Amino acid sequence: QVQLVESGGGLVQAGGSLRLTCAASGRTFSTAAMGWFRQAPGKERELAAAISWSGGRTYYADSVKGRFTISGDNAKNTVYLQMNSLKHEDTDVYYCAAGREADTKVVLTTEREYDYWGQGTQVTDSS
Repeated sequence: QVQLVESGGGLVQAGGSLRLTCAASGRTFSTAAMGWFRQAPGKERELAAAISWSGGRTYYADSVKGRFTISGDNAKNTVYLQMNSLKHEDTDVYYCAAGREADTKVVLTTEREYDYWGQGTQVTDSS
C-alpha cells in the first residue's frame, strides 16, 4: 500500500505564497504520475496541477496558470506545489494523488486515473 502525506498548508494572506509538500511512503511503485487536487466546501474536487513521472510534462488548471508550479523529486518520492500570488478563491483543501503509469511522459488529468490519495491539507485566506 502507498501512503501519501501532505504538509505545508495553513493561513496565508491574499497575495502571499505557500509551498505544499507530498511525501510518498510504503510500497511505492517504480513510476507514477502525480497530481494536486483541491476542493472547496460544497464544490467538486478539481485538478489544480499534475506532473508526469519524468517531470517533463505538466498540467495546470486555467485558474492557477502562472501562479502555481508543480515539481517532483523522484529520489525522495516527493512532489511539491509552489503557490504564489494566492487569491481568496484558492482557499481549499488540497489533496495529493498518485497514479500508476508506466509511460513516464504521461500526465493524468482525471480523478479516476489516480490510485492513491492523501488526507489533504487546508489552505485558508487569513485576510
